[in-house]
Amino acid sequence: MQKKGFTLIELLVVIAIIALLSTLAVVALSSARQKSRDAKRLADIKQVQTALELYFTDQNGYPAGTGTVLGGANAGCLGAGGFAASACTEPIYMGKVPTNPTPGGVDYTYTVSGTSYTINFTLEGVSGGLALGAHTASPAGIQ
Repeated sequence: MQKKGFTLIELLVVIAIIALLSTLAVVALSSARQKSRDAKRLADIKQVQTALELYFTDQNGYPAGTGTVLGGANAGCLGAGGFAASACTEPIYMGKVPTNPTPGGVDYTYTVSGTSYTINFTLEGVSGGLALGAHTASPAGIQ
């Protein structure tokens, strides 16, 4: 009498293979999420730099601020009067200043000094030719 079906060993092998593949997928997804957050950080900083250069061209200087948390309570938008919580004055250079995509992560901080500024931000990994860790953006570029 022949019975059709899978043996216990065959079923255990298939389950083990599925478990291995799902573990690899979870690890790859975690890495992809980290890379996407870092790409967003770099894009955010470049957008803020562009808005600051437009502001500089029109206002002959950068907006005031020392240790200003970008996207925070006092820097929600960038208009002719500089950074403001909301309702920026015309012209508006950036309607919504971006924040760090990781809740509880290191904030983007802006400081102006004379005819220059710095924006401090942190990356979770290697991205865009930049190493893991703290970086600075200025009119000269991102370092």
